[in-house]
Parts: sequence; structure tokens; C-alpha cells
Amino acid sequence: MAFDGVTIANVVSELKRELVGGRLYKIAQPEEDELLLTIKQPMGQRKLLLSASASLPLIYLTETNKPSPMTAPNFCMLLRKHLQNGRITDISQPGLERIVHIRVEHLDEMGDLRHKTLIIEIMGKHSNIIFCNDDNMIIDSIKRVSAAVSSLREVLPGKPYFVAQTQDKLDALTTDSDTFRQAVSAKPQPIFKALYGCFSGISPVLAQELCHEAGIDGDRPAAALDDTDHQALFRAFSDMVNAIREERFTPNIAYTSGRPVEFCALPLKMYGNTVSYGTMSELLETYYAEKEALTRIRQKSADLRHIVQTALERNVKKYDLQLRQIQDTEKRDTYRIYGELLNTYGYGAQPGAKSLEALNYYTNENITIPLDPTLSATENAKKYFDKYNKLKRTFEALSQLTQEVKSEIDHLESISNSLDIALREEDLAEIKEELTESGYIRRKSGSKKQKAASRPFHYISSDGFHMYVGKNNYQNDELTFKVATGNDWWFHAKKIPGSHVIVRLGSAEELPDRTFEEAARLAAYYSKGRDQEKVEIDYIQKKHVKKPAGAKPGFVVYYTNFSMSIDSDISGIQVVPD
Repeated sequence: MAFDGVTIANVVSELKRELVGGRLYKIAQPEEDELLLTIKQPMGQRKLLLSASASLPLIYLTETNKPSPMTAPNFCMLLRKHLQNGRITDISQPGLERIVHIRVEHLDEMGDLRHKTLIIEIMGKHSNIIFCNDDNMIIDSIKRVSAAVSSLREVLPGKPYFVAQTQDKLDALTTDSDTFRQAVSAKPQPIFKALYGCFSGISPVLAQELCHEAGIDGDRPAAALDDTDHQALFRAFSDMVNAIREERFTPNIAYTSGRPVEFCALPLKMYGNTVSYGTMSELLETYYAEKEALTRIRQKSADLRHIVQTALERNVKKYDLQLRQIQDTEKRDTYRIYGELLNTYGYGAQPGAKSLEALNYYTNENITIPLDPTLSATENAKKYFDKYNKLKRTFEALSQLTQEVKSEIDHLESISNSLDIALREEDLAEIKEELTESGYIRRKSGSKKQKAASRPFHYISSDGFHMYVGKNNYQNDELTFKVATGNDWWFHAKKIPGSHVIVRLGSAEELPDRTFEEAARLAAYYSKGRDQEKVEIDYIQKKHVKKPAGAKPGFVVYYTNFSMSIDSDISGIQVVPD
């Protein structure tokens, strides 16, 4: 995640604008490593969330309140004692470090004016919230760090506060052209790694963006850059520094296929689809809420995935066994021919003979027929016909069974794909209902089928055509046979489990080529082949798509289709929110 020094600079800019001059009205500690400060301003109250979580350290303004424990922790009580009703006089960031200083003035027990500093360090597992006095001595911290835990710095009451210098990085805000060039060329490594490794506050994603702005491949070796490359890169670097100094931030989230992948305080032009926000606080709250929702859905779908995977493995084993059994029946026609030829030429077989040479009138070639010397030619013929009939019955039975098992495997794989693209609990509800109706989940007595509120994905092509993508097999059937009209276009990955994609033709007579390609990309992305470089997509007008009687949900047939091979990049396609 790109919670780098530039993001902190954006947050500090917002906090200075919103909080300086305000009074600390409430101090709460809803979690062991988290503070929620309520600040009174003339225009109203603002809430500031400070988290020193090892997995997700954060600092941003929020409108959300969080319940606090009945008994406030000691650190919270200490802050209330010193800072309650204190006034925020300054909020700052040293250089581009991931550190925020909140300076507060307050009256002590004697009525004298005092100054304290609340220091928030956003440093992954080393994140902390430290409370210091005027002399930069630590009063306490939300996480105490002894010498037994860290040999670099103790964070304990009475100890001096300082920032442990574990990395020799340059300050991007004070770097000139010559220093920049020497720094990025010092080590044999890719240029984007050199950028975030040499300068504090720059994350890997921002380093890649700087390379993109300069028109340079970020994976190129730093030593391979010529003068023109260095000038272009330093120009992009200088533009970034100027934007930070002038506080020209553009908080934005980059999306890939409707899912948030990165965020930054500066424009991410290397991504095709980004959404800008008015403030970094709004961005952070949105981004981590969406990330948390996706994580929660993955957790909630774990049981369904286990059911599908178990059934899939069982059916695949059964299918492989049946295919081997079918291979064993491949000699059935040979036995039939042996029997027919023995009935035709058996009079020439000598008693006790172990074989008979005969002309195969199907191929006009001589063949050798093995014989049981204890049986007559007629009896040998009957024996071969018996073998033929047994293998024929086995083949016919297995052919039907393998079709049924293959159909079940395809159905389960389509459900697995539906679980991969599910974004909300309503999506999981429809998948669970499908598994229940298919007999993989037992319906609780007295419970009825519930209609879920899940809706298909909705996109708009660059040419303005509405495109819909089914999230599961029920939605696939609904889109294809109830929503789409005869002349609308239907897309699906060829011979791969995936979603049905419908493009509404509307009043137009034909779709533009660009819309055909965008719909095909949607079909490629929402299929099991999304990780392939190219996916073959079938497309056809809906009126030519049929559903066989008794077919499983989502299963259709078609014959006169067109095809194209295309990638699964849908980053530039406009998505319509639910």
C-alpha cells in the first residue's frame, strides 16, 4: 500500500487546514493501538483517527464514531489529563518522513501555559503514537518499546525522543539535479527501485509513476540511462516536489476491473481508470473500506469455496476413472469383427487351432483371429460376440455417465468462477442458493428460497452502449433469456467457465468495433481465463443462443458464432456503480 511520505504530506496539509486552532474536546481509545480525537472548531466538530496498528497504520479525518471500552486505557487517561481542552497550535511533518507532529498548548494544574507534542509514526510494524513534553522527553506511548525489543531506540517514559536512522535516504525536497543523478546511478538496480530506495517518502507505486511520467521503463537498469533519460526523470521528480511544496495534491484511487488496487496523493497516470477525491481523508476511508469489504467477502466465501472444491475434486476423479474405463471398451468393434469373420470363414478353422487367417472384408486386409483351441469356430464366434455386447453396454452406459459428470464439472467450475468475481454478500447469497438447489448444501427445514438483491455488473462502452455481466449462473440465465432482446449481442469465453455478457443494441443498427472489443474484454476478464495473455471469445446475437431442456443454470448452446482473441484488460471501461 502506498501510504508513503507524500500521502502523509497530503494528510498534514488537510489537518493543518481543518484542525489548527481547534480544541481537543474528547479523547478516546477504541482499540489497543488506536486513538479517536474529537476537535471543536467554530464551524463544528471534527474527528481524527490515529492508528498505530502493525498491519494497517492510519491517520485521517473521519465522520464515523467508534465505541470505546467502558474503562479507558492508561494511555488514554494520561492524554485526557494533559490535553483535554488543549488547543492545537501546529501540525507538521519532518521532511517527507512518515511522521506527524501534533503540537498542543494547554494549562497545567498551576494555570501555567504548557506545550506538548503528540507524535504519530506510520512505519508498518514499528508504528507508534508517542506523547512528548517541551524538552522532547517521552511522557508515554501507546506501545512501549524496551531495549530487549529494539536495540536502536527505546520508547519508554523518561527517555529522549528521536527518530532512529535505519536507512540512509535523501530528502527529496532538498535534492538538486547532480545529487539526484548520483543517487539513482549509485547501485546496479532497476530505476524504480533506485528512486524509492534513495529518497525518503517515495513508495514503489509513486516511483513507477515517476518513470511513467518520464517515458522510461521502470525496470530498466539505472546505469543504462543516458543524459536525456536523466533529464526527463529529474523533470518528473521536480514536478512532484513542486506539487508537494505548493500543496497541489490530487488524491486518487486506481481501479482495475472495478477493484481498488493503489492510491496516491498525486495523479496515477499509468493506470487507465482512476477516481479522484476531494480530500485524502475521504480517499483513505473509502479505499480501506472497499479493501476490507473484499477481504471480508473472501473470508465469508471460504465455506462455499470448500464445498465447491471438494465436489469438484470428487467429480474430476470420477470422470478420469470413467474415461479409463471407456478406453478399455475400445476393442469392442474388433471383437464384433472377429465374430462376424468366424461366422463367415470359420469352416476353414482346423480343430484345436489357436488362430485363423481371414480376409477382413471391411478393409480388404488379412487379419489373424486368436482362437480358443478347446472351442469350435462357432463357439469362438459366440464368445467374441458376448465380449462385444458386454463392452458395448459398458460403453453406452459410461458415455451417458461421463456426459453427466462432465456437465457437473463444468457447472461447479462456473460456480467457482462466480465466487472469484463476487464482491458483496448478496452475490454470495445467490451462489449459496444455487448450491442448495443443486444438492450440495442441505436446506434447513422450514427455510424458503430467498430472493437476493444482487444485480449484474453494469458497464457503458466508449460508444455509449450498455453492457451487462452476470455475476453467477442465475444472473447469466436472467440476462440472456429475459433481459436481452433478439438483436442484442451475447459474448462468452470459448470453452472456459465465465459470465454471460450482454450488449444492448438499443435503437442502433449495429455495434461499433470498439464496443465489440470492450464487451469481449469483459467476457475475458469475468472468466477463468482472465490471467491468460489472450482469451478466445465467442460472440453472437442473442436470438441464436438456446437453452436445452433440463440444462443446468447458465448452460446454453449456439452454433453460428463469431470469435475473436483478446486480452482481459478492462481498466478503461466505464463502470456504473450499483
